[in-house]
Formats: sequence, C-alpha cells, structure tokens
Amino acid sequence: QQMSKQDHYDYGMRAIKAVLVVAGSVKRIDPEMAEEVILLRAVKDMSLPKLVGPDVPLFEALCGDLFPGVEMPAVDYGDLLAAI
Repeated sequence: QQMSKQDHYDYGMRAIKAVLVVAGSVKRIDPEMAEEVILLRAVKDMSLPKLVGPDVPLFEALCGDLFPGVEMPAVDYGDLLAAI
C-alpha cells in the first residue's frame, strides 16, 4: 500500500508461490543457510528487479522491518553477470 501503484507489481498467490519455489531452490543448494536469510534472499531476488527506482528504498525498509537483524550475505552473481 505504501509503494507506488504499478501495473506490473504482483503480490498475489502466484507471486508468493514463486518466492517459495526460489526459497526451496536456495535451501537445496545450501541446506545450512538460516531460513530467515533464505526467505529474505528469495523475496529480494523475486521483487527487486520489478520495482521502479523510487520504490527500492521503501522496499528495503519494509524488508528490514519484516526481517529485523537479518544480514544478507553477498551473493555471487558473477556467472549471471558475465552471461548478460
């Protein structure tokens, strides 16, 4: 409700399922990673690319409120960036 209204923003059941699928993939890759970190990473990976610039700081603040004290480890996107 706080972010701008954009036609491509989707927070319905399909989007939630996509976040859970990504979280499951991350958990299978690194089973020792804390579940809070996995979920935060999945939410950010699925949401940040869709956001318009002015909404990013608000989204980051909302994530901070939902996941207080959770530190996101650096993610190596080297292969992805090289492919792009």
